[in-house]
Amino acid sequence: MARTRYGARTEAEIAAARATGSRLPDIWSTGVVALWESDPDAVAAVLPPPLKPSGRPLVRATVSTVSLPGYPLGAGSVAVAAEHDGVPGWYPLVMPMTHERALTGGREVFGEPKKLGEVTVERDGLTVRAVLARHGIAFVEVRGAVSGGLPVPEPAERTDFYFKFLPAVDGSGFDVDPVLVHCVRREKHRTLERVTGDVVLRESMYDPVADLPVRTLVGITLGEKTSDQRGRVVARVDPEALLPYVHQRYDDPQQILDGPPEGSV
Repeated sequence: MARTRYGARTEAEIAAARATGSRLPDIWSTGVVALWESDPDAVAAVLPPPLKPSGRPLVRATVSTVSLPGYPLGAGSVAVAAEHDGVPGWYPLVMPMTHERALTGGREVFGEPKKLGEVTVERDGLTVRAVLARHGIAFVEVRGAVSGGLPVPEPAERTDFYFKFLPAVDGSGFDVDPVLVHCVRREKHRTLERVTGDVVLRESMYDPVADLPVRTLVGITLGEKTSDQRGRVVARVDPEALLPYVHQRYDDPQQILDGPPEGSV
């Protein structure tokens, strides 16, 4: 009888898969990073407790192409600056990926808010254009021109905050208490360039990052980097406190009925 591939794997096969995954070579990506100051009330409004706003209302959009062997990947993120228990970091609101394979590990293991989408990074001479799009809407577009090289930064660590949870089977609350994950990324660059340009945020009922307007553009860069990551659960989260933010994880057309934060323009 032929092997049934949906059947149970042996202990040796499971161990081999784990060992292979732990020996991944450096995987390099080429990406555009745009950083801006937004409306402080809008940034605070998207942070589930126990996350708190950082000292500056920063938003970061990352648009990258990843050189996976035989499996090129587009990967993006829109995140706001936050902190937890004195640890500064970033809280991603949406992470578009171009392949299903890139979604599952991040969503199920770390709680990353990954969704299928279109991710484009184009360079023509000095001209650069980077786009995050879903449902036919380019909700983030970074455009500009390379205006000079920058010193390659030293390897550094960055912390991202994720909430890992499972919606309840009966549609009310969660099956188990959600947890807060600190995911630490160690990043290493080999090139970095300054881009002079702008950031365009377009209205989308599914990805309403336009509610985080560009008040002051801090900067745009284009670079090549590699990174690894490790995560750990740091706290259990009050289910009732997290529940009002669960819609961030899903394509919820009812978001179009939500008004912008009071005082925003």
